[in-house]
Amino acid sequence: MSGSDPARARPLPTPETQHYWDGAAAGKLLLQSCAACQHVYFPPRPFCAACGSREVSVVEASGKGTLHSYVIHHRKVPGFTPPYAIAVVELAEGPRMMTNIIDSPQTPEALVLDMPLEVAFEKLDDKISLPVFRPAKG
Repeated sequence: MSGSDPARARPLPTPETQHYWDGAAAGKLLLQSCAACQHVYFPPRPFCAACGSREVSVVEASGKGTLHSYVIHHRKVPGFTPPYAIAVVELAEGPRMMTNIIDSPQTPEALVLDMPLEVAFEKLDDKISLPVFRPAKG
């Protein structure tokens, strides 16, 4: 997978998600936490998905997670070199996020469900970095 490929689609930050993209550009995985019910959630939004409260704050995630689910994509898509994994990672804080797995063979033998993962950031340009995950070291 080539992150610097100009053909790769880039996210368009909104006022509600700008903090998330700023954090990713700084190498931080940011989540939100609800003051009313303590629910930690992703993706970013101005209210808690669990209780609807707008008393939310931004928290830095540990960057640790486990492989919850994935598919190995074999077709050519602009910005990607097949095969590559499209994965759902369950973060240590609870939320799940869709991402890619790097630094690992893109095979069922290498990508084992519940394997420990850690976040890395793939810089697309000066403003956008994407969180991707790799097998955890140690």
